[in-house]
Order: sequence, then structure tokens, then C-alpha cells
Amino acid sequence: MLETLRHESILELRLARPPVNALDPVLVKQLRTAIESAPALGARGIVLSGRPGMYSAGLDVPVLLPMDRASLRTFLGDFFGLCGAIAASPIPIVAAITGHSPAGGAVLSIFCDYRVMAKSPDPAKPFRIGLNEVQVGLSIPAGIQAGMQRLVGPYRAERLMVAGAMLDSDAALEVGFVDEVIAVDRVVPRAIEWLHELLRLPPQAMSTTRHLARRDLAEVFADPDKLLLDEFAEAWFGAETQATLKALVAKLKK
Repeated sequence: MLETLRHESILELRLARPPVNALDPVLVKQLRTAIESAPALGARGIVLSGRPGMYSAGLDVPVLLPMDRASLRTFLGDFFGLCGAIAASPIPIVAAITGHSPAGGAVLSIFCDYRVMAKSPDPAKPFRIGLNEVQVGLSIPAGIQAGMQRLVGPYRAERLMVAGAMLDSDAALEVGFVDEVIAVDRVVPRAIEWLHELLRLPPQAMSTTRHLARRDLAEVFADPDKLLLDEFAEAWFGAETQATLKALVAKLKK
């Protein structure tokens, strides 16, 4: 589910769960463990990547839908623990967004230090990124909203999240959702290059400044009670959400 590649002091964690790198309980736990253990393995930076054309399709709804309340609540704790591990990582992390990145895939990128997104080679089929949870009957928790607001500003974040908008790569760059757009085969090399540029700076000064600058992100996950995961889990089992998710699963099966 997760491939680990070493590029000198940079650790690339490549999502490898066909067909769309959907985030199930096992992958979420593996990814969190890999991120948290990376500094002890000598990594000075991390690249999170996917396959060409697909970064991650987000949460694996067909796997999660049959779960009972307790199991879903456990998964949500693990997923937000993963987001917290990215946000509070002592080493910088770049999202190498190699293709489509809806919902949970976009969430992972939001909490990274930098985002390099692929431009589709086919203009008629652009790669898209966005928090489209509302479109599938889910609300967006406060912690994720805080991360999105930090990237694009409160009002623009509101408009995008309430509409469940999916932006093509150029539009995402224009609003600040991503930092660079580049050919798909250059996404990972550019992410590695950006990290090397950062790591050439005086390390103590860079790390201390980075830690202070990202403190607000880390604080989003410092108090689990403020994440309101119980409320989100309960809403998951509401009639509207269940009907919308079941329709989505039925569509996916076709």
C-alpha cells in the first residue's frame, strides 16, 4: 500500500493502493507510522506522492460505509492523527500531487509545507483538486476548514468548501491551493528539488522559524476534543449522508 524510496536525505512515501490510492484504515496507519518514524531513520524531508494521474481519491467510502459507530470513530481518530502528524512534523513535507486529489487526498496536501501539482497532458481532461465532501453528503470538520482557510483565506475557503468545488490545476494555483503546477513526470523531482533548496539553509534557523510559523497548524490537532470527531461520526450515520454515500458506492460499482 505504501512504497518507500530514498533520495539521499529525502524520503519519498508513495501511495500504492490500486486503483485510486483510496485511504482505508490500513493505509492511514501505515502512512502515519512512516511519517512519524522518518526523522529517526535519518530523513530530513518527506515527499508524499501517488501514481501518475492519481494522487489519492480520498477516504475509501466502500470500506468505511459498512462500519459501525465505534469502528468509524476509531478510523476518524487515526485519520486526523495522520493529518496532525503531517501538520506537526519536525521535518518539512511536500505533497507531490501527481494527479486527481479530491476530498481526503486534498486534505493530506493542505497540511504539508508545499504543494507541487501535475498538469494533465490532456487539456480536455484536467487533473482536479478540492474538498468536495459536501457533494457526497459530508460536512467538513473544523480542523480541515482551518487548514484550508490558512491556504486560500477565509472567504475563498468558505466559497470553495460550501460548494464542494473541484479546481483544475491552473485554477488551484491561481487561488493558492497549490504552490506550483508542472508536467506530471516532473512533480516528484521538483518536490525533491524544493526540499533540497530548503535544507541548504542554516538548519537551526530554518527549523526554528518553520516550527514557529506552523504552530497554528499543529495546534489544530493538539486538543482532540476541539476536532469534534464524535459529532462528525454521528453525522455520518444521518439519513442524508447515508443515502448520498450509498448512491456514491452504487455508482462506483458500476
